[in-house]
Amino acid sequence: MKNPALTRYRVMATIVGILLVVLILIGVPLANFDGTGMWHIFDSTPNIWAAGSDAQKVGEAITTYLGVAHGWLYMIFLITAFLLARRQRWEIGFTLVTLVCGTIPLLSFWAEHRATRRTRAEDAEDAAALAAEADQTDQG
Repeated sequence: MKNPALTRYRVMATIVGILLVVLILIGVPLANFDGTGMWHIFDSTPNIWAAGSDAQKVGEAITTYLGVAHGWLYMIFLITAFLLARRQRWEIGFTLVTLVCGTIPLLSFWAEHRATRRTRAEDAEDAAALAAEADQTDQG
């Protein structure tokens, strides 16, 4: 049985997860690892490339453009995940973990796998119950 809500959620989870990995594990280090302070939180960062270098410019482009794209796409992800959670009648704890894990690089892929496995199992149980009900109706 096809579940369009699950498909939409999986597509958005994958897109957002990939963008988050690129943004956090590639863009941020490229843009900020020039030995200067970062975000008024860290006094200095590792001095891997010089300020104004090509690598830093690429990092700044990634964080600027991908950061904005990720923000917008994450909002769509939240909506698709919430709609799937409502359709599947997930409890609030499972739903919140699924939503929050979308903000953590690599962990978002685990959350997508977990949600997919649960949704498919629930859908299979529902299909089996419907089949058993149909068999009883046919026999009765």
